[in-house]
Amino acid sequence: MNWLQATHFFRPRLLDSLQGYNRQRLSQDIGAGLTVGVVALPLAMAFAIASGLKPEAGLFTAIIAGFLISALGGSRVQIGGPAGAFIVIVYGIVERYSLANLILATAMSGVLLFLMGLFRLGTLIRFIPVAVVIGFTNGIAVLIMLSQIKDFLGLKTQAMPADFFGMLYTLGHGLHTTNLAALLLALASLSLLIGWMRLSRRLAETRYQWASMVPGSIIALAFATLATWMLSLPVETIGNKFGGIPASMPSFQWPEFSWDSARFLLMPTLTLALLGAIESLLCARIADGMIGDRHNPNQELMAQGVANFVTPFFGGMPATGTIARTVTNIKSGGTTPISGMVHALTLLAVVLVAAPLAGHIPLAALAAILMFVAWNMGEWQEFMHLRQYRLPYRVTLLAVFFLTVVFDLTVAVEVGLVAACLTFIYRISSLSRCEPVHSSEQPILAGFEHQVQAWRLYGALFFGAVKLVEAIEDKINTPVLVLDLKNVIYIDSSGADALMSLIETCRKNAIHLIVCGLSHQPLDIAQRSGLMAHLEGHLQPNLNAGLVRAVSMCPDPAR
Repeated sequence: MNWLQATHFFRPRLLDSLQGYNRQRLSQDIGAGLTVGVVALPLAMAFAIASGLKPEAGLFTAIIAGFLISALGGSRVQIGGPAGAFIVIVYGIVERYSLANLILATAMSGVLLFLMGLFRLGTLIRFIPVAVVIGFTNGIAVLIMLSQIKDFLGLKTQAMPADFFGMLYTLGHGLHTTNLAALLLALASLSLLIGWMRLSRRLAETRYQWASMVPGSIIALAFATLATWMLSLPVETIGNKFGGIPASMPSFQWPEFSWDSARFLLMPTLTLALLGAIESLLCARIADGMIGDRHNPNQELMAQGVANFVTPFFGGMPATGTIARTVTNIKSGGTTPISGMVHALTLLAVVLVAAPLAGHIPLAALAAILMFVAWNMGEWQEFMHLRQYRLPYRVTLLAVFFLTVVFDLTVAVEVGLVAACLTFIYRISSLSRCEPVHSSEQPILAGFEHQVQAWRLYGALFFGAVKLVEAIEDKINTPVLVLDLKNVIYIDSSGADALMSLIETCRKNAIHLIVCGLSHQPLDIAQRSGLMAHLEGHLQPNLNAGLVRAVSMCPDPAR
């Protein structure tokens, strides 16, 4: 493979975006990158802490993965980094398999993501049903909110377990340790977030439009940190729980893997890769709609793969495209991947310069921010609209939601995909049908009804619809049988076997079989499966020709 062929398979959007790049676009990208960096700062730390990691894990992920995803990705404006969707999975992996195996699982998911993009599988992600996506998204949002109650209330309990019932048990037995100062601080932070969100919408329509660009999370975080420091509030902070954040560049680390645990990481790895692909491509599609562009899904997956393979070895966690930060980037004027790279460099500067200040950040405020993020990531209105949809859609969405909350995201996605596949098979099989051809619509059959039987098939003749051919096989009572397959758009191997069985039945009973209208994919599968050899001499181009041939094989009924 030469260099030109390689760039066809791996061509970051950054290369195309730099064509015609000028000083004005650079200033826009720098401004947008600085804004997104400020927005990402509290979220990165909050996502890491909620995942059972140190806050710097989120910051290092936003810096390294954010830079790589922007530099190598297939979208002009997507911002990558740690995401709320990963919290439940990462927390479970750390609790069950240790931090070292989280690094292994994340790196392996990066390899899978890269291979998915390399083999051009980016568009296949779009085939995951909406009901499955909404179900696990809402389920993850519930689990995130539930996991933050401990810090929101300032409970003095043991570490939160990863399972739903374990969380409820731990919270129930720790309610008597509620810290009033932490609760009031969290409520004030949450109220400030909600109030600023509503106020910023009004400011966006006034001459103070610039003020609406200030993220509410930074305002709430600054308020809570100042209140904690000035009033010496007895609440848990990043400093007294994690010892602060190191003011240094992330360094390479090679952990001691536990291969006894690593062999159980297949499903968590697949879940990380699948969820990362869904989140990043969904985010990129939303960004496309906002800027009138079209991203390259395969390039985006390869960039996500590189980022997730590299980042964990520098103290990071799984990363993906993030909708909130991407939308902020677009609204702030970002036009190219340069803005995402600036956002990563902004966070790096904050870590190097202002890391000691992070020690005063109260965990109650970060819990309030995550509560707010979780509520906004859920599509709760879909529960209200369930009555508008068919029963299979409702069952799939609710099953995935409850399985995500009560059991495990991996199980929920597996069950959801199986349920969606079964629903699809049922729907397609119900759309496939066969109907008899009568002399009222084909006058040539007049007088030959007892000698010629004709059937017209519609839809797809696949494993879920072979009963149509079997039903015809059971109803043959004439010396000539005509099948019109003009309206059959697809035949699989099971359908070809069913037709082969029908041919054999006709041969044993001395029944003349005529097949009409075989074309496109059905014709191709007939040739490749060997079915065509058995139909030689029995094919006609259309139903009319087939009926003429059938009638010619019968004695004249008038005689």
